[in-house]
Amino acid sequence: MQPILANYTASISELKKSPTQLLKNAGDEAVAILNHNVASAYLVPSSLYEKMMDVMDDHYLSKTVDERLKDNEKPIRVDIDDLLT
Repeated sequence: MQPILANYTASISELKKSPTQLLKNAGDEAVAILNHNVASAYLVPSSLYEKMMDVMDDHYLSKTVDERLKDNEKPIRVDIDDLLT
């Protein structure tokens, strides 16, 4: 059985009827769209999507940093404010 990764669910019929109301009812959370009681899509508010993208960006940046630190070169400490001037 496939897990439903949302606290709110709606059928495709409900989505067609009133997508704005679904988002309003869910607040800042995702809504699992069900087709025959199986999640077929997730309706994600823009604020949550932006947070998800930030987390993904941070993850990939962290991986890049880890890979670059593996080359045994000594890292150079930099103050972010120095880069902005």
